[in-house]
Amino acid sequence: MKQTVLVIITLLLASVARGQGGDLKGTVTFTSSRNVYVKFSSTADIRVNDTLFILKESVLIPALLVNNKSSSSCVCSKLGTLEFSVNDEISARVPVKETKKEEPAPVEAEAPAANPEQKALQEEGKSTSRIKDKQKIRARIAVASYSSIFNGGERHRMRYSFNFQGNNINNSRFSTDNYIVFRHTIGEWADVQENINNALKVYSLSVKYQFNEKNSVTLGRKINPKMASVGAIDGLQYEGSFSKSLSYGVIAGSRPRFNDYSFDPSLFQAGGFVGYSKTGEKLQTQMTLGLLDQFNSGSTDRRFLYFQSNTDVAKNLNVFTSMELDTYQKVNGEASSKPELTNLFISARYRFSKKLNATLSYDARKNIIYYESYKSFIDQLIENESRQGLRLNVSYHPWKLITFGVNGSVRFQQTTVSNFKNLNCFANINRLPGIRANLSLNANILRTGFVNSNIYSARLSRDFFKGKLNMETYFRYVQYKYSSEYKTQQNVIGGSVSFNITKKESLFLYAEKTFSGDANNFLLFNTKLMHRF
Repeated sequence: MKQTVLVIITLLLASVARGQGGDLKGTVTFTSSRNVYVKFSSTADIRVNDTLFILKESVLIPALLVNNKSSSSCVCSKLGTLEFSVNDEISARVPVKETKKEEPAPVEAEAPAANPEQKALQEEGKSTSRIKDKQKIRARIAVASYSSIFNGGERHRMRYSFNFQGNNINNSRFSTDNYIVFRHTIGEWADVQENINNALKVYSLSVKYQFNEKNSVTLGRKINPKMASVGAIDGLQYEGSFSKSLSYGVIAGSRPRFNDYSFDPSLFQAGGFVGYSKTGEKLQTQMTLGLLDQFNSGSTDRRFLYFQSNTDVAKNLNVFTSMELDTYQKVNGEASSKPELTNLFISARYRFSKKLNATLSYDARKNIIYYESYKSFIDQLIENESRQGLRLNVSYHPWKLITFGVNGSVRFQQTTVSNFKNLNCFANINRLPGIRANLSLNANILRTGFVNSNIYSARLSRDFFKGKLNMETYFRYVQYKYSSEYKTQQNVIGGSVSFNITKKESLFLYAEKTFSGDANNFLLFNTKLMHRF
């Protein structure tokens, strides 16, 4: 515990140091149930396993992980529950290129001319409270089906989603953010009738009013980007700022019921936070410190300090930290005021050169509850077993179109059943000669207290018609050995087609066939049709 606290203090002190780094802007060109495609002017400074960010209310949030790339596009997987739309702006953290220093020109010669009103306010030492009330709306609806056919039966699930983000609606100071999903299994309508929340998931439903540049209030369900790991907040959120760098906020509401994500006023919570943010060409710093009191049926159930930081601490070094320190908690009716570090995640990424970068992370967060998951059993197994613990990612880009990498993660606990070791190696080759496709080779070895697995895979993908059509095919060879000495082998073959029918309509098709030695074969077939407004 003392060593952990010492590491945290060292990182917190380092996070106020100045570093050099810049943002490379890109845009989402296509989304599917598995991947998000992001286009940049160039991906020369982006590496496989890099983290991409999305800007939410002046805060950069880790959002995507780069799985593959070409000279101008990245194929990414989602890091959280955020949803993406075509033309969403994405940021990549890249080193600032060295330039020859020149004598600075007088500020007056470079500053743009101000209009008479701005000039008068500046001369009087006043600041304007005007905000840009230009309407910007992004919306989409999608219908998807997920079918699985196996020995002796079949299952078909339907999913309908609505996503609407309206900033400054009708050029006013009102904005809204909504993401609602309704899903059900055909032939199992009784589950929906028993509890509508088994099918209906409201991930966000909020209205925001911007009083001026410094003050705003939000009502409804919304995840606060400055306290992202706390989760959704049902109620009132007020945010203000003392200056461009210092902000504060107050939260009062409830948290969703954990078993079905429904509204539950008995789970009241209240608190506040202060934040520091500074963004420039050579400095990126964002920190939040908060205190939250959570209730259960009228009495305090948990009280904790929250800290989040995303900072360049040195040249080519970025550190992201998220932690929760409980100062009071009640478990099974027994209260305790002993400070306890209940959630901790630290990630440090260092770019040695344009060809080599490494990321070291430590994850001691609690298990994640997924209300929806469409990952295969293989992907779920690897993710669940290898998320917590110490992880090292190294990516090497020796040539323009080739990238190699290795990921290693370990976890040691008192009970050997919870221990694990995971090694993942990959090679990505872009624009193969003759077919101009991208090839990914991957080998994953997992060792846990109850299951061992060896997974080898190859994936081939290519864009057609200037990115309007993407086709992908892959093969996996899987070996399992459980603690009961039961062994099995699987051959998995699959493919997908993503097609932008028009600028507003997209179609996605996905199929996967699993061949098992015990004749327990599976067929998955998914479809998705999306319309953007």
